[in-house]
Amino acid sequence: MRLKSVPLGVVAGLLLVVIALTASVRSFGAMLPSDIPAWLQAHVGDSDGQISQVVLERARALYLKKVAQGAVKNPCYFAMDATRPGDLGNGVPGRRYYVVCEASQSFRAISSGHGGGRNLKGVVDFSNGRRCAKNFGNAMDSELTAGGEYMTGEAKTSFKGFYRIGAKQDSAFLRTFIQFDGEGEAANARQRVIGGHAAQVLRGMCMRKNPNSSYADHDGLVPFGKLVDYAGGRSNGCTSWSPADARQIIPMVKDNPTTLYIYPESRDIAAVAQKAAKAHSLSGSSLYWNASCLKEIGVPKFWPKKTLEPIIAQYRKDHPAPPPQPVPICKEQ
Repeated sequence: MRLKSVPLGVVAGLLLVVIALTASVRSFGAMLPSDIPAWLQAHVGDSDGQISQVVLERARALYLKKVAQGAVKNPCYFAMDATRPGDLGNGVPGRRYYVVCEASQSFRAISSGHGGGRNLKGVVDFSNGRRCAKNFGNAMDSELTAGGEYMTGEAKTSFKGFYRIGAKQDSAFLRTFIQFDGEGEAANARQRVIGGHAAQVLRGMCMRKNPNSSYADHDGLVPFGKLVDYAGGRSNGCTSWSPADARQIIPMVKDNPTTLYIYPESRDIAAVAQKAAKAHSLSGSSLYWNASCLKEIGVPKFWPKKTLEPIIAQYRKDHPAPPPQPVPICKEQ
């Protein structure tokens, strides 16, 4: 069979069409979110229970980088958006901590505490309210959240004391702490003892006689207190989960490290603060902050350790802590 020759002009025209279509496809591809699978993209948004685009993109990039390096084999990774409210009102905690397991197409949004900061009275106030975080930082003893890249580390379970669970029935409170190792501005996470744990603590501590307990001291006394749940509230800079969520999260990373990306970083805070200080809206820009919290806090601030640590050290020097007092003996046995 003999093929008919195609005029050169037609060939040139077809080539131009192919080039134009290729350029259009590339242009469309550039507009799409970075290869995020469709099932996961469906969870992207700025409403409660959703994850904002920039937070997911950075968390996913960190995870894929660590997987490629061989540092992570865990099928799941974490993200946190500390610009979102921790309290939605009427006792409803805001969901701003995310557990993403792409292999099983699982996405969960849960509550988490944020760094409460401190108010060094008469010197400087970098404290945060219960609902929204205005201050962020990486200084020692600042009790602030520092955004950035983290890896989960070892798990350490500690005995904190006993608490009452029924009529003359006590239970030992054992809390597991997952150490975080950070990079960049969060590189001092281990020195700051930053990690994740259940949002529970014993308050009103006293010592009770219980010589048969394996936790008793040389005088046969054990610590006793009231178990308090502060899920959705503030923390000392650590990531705190509700007890139920902690029971699911901790086994996921015990002896199986994964990544955690916390938003915002200092660069994000600086960019948003510049806009907010001029009363400019973030809409239409590439910047992101939770709208309700930004309205509440005004201008966010990042406190670098080189600025804040000398202030904290001087405050401690000027206001020395009183000598430690022995824990009192419980009045009721």
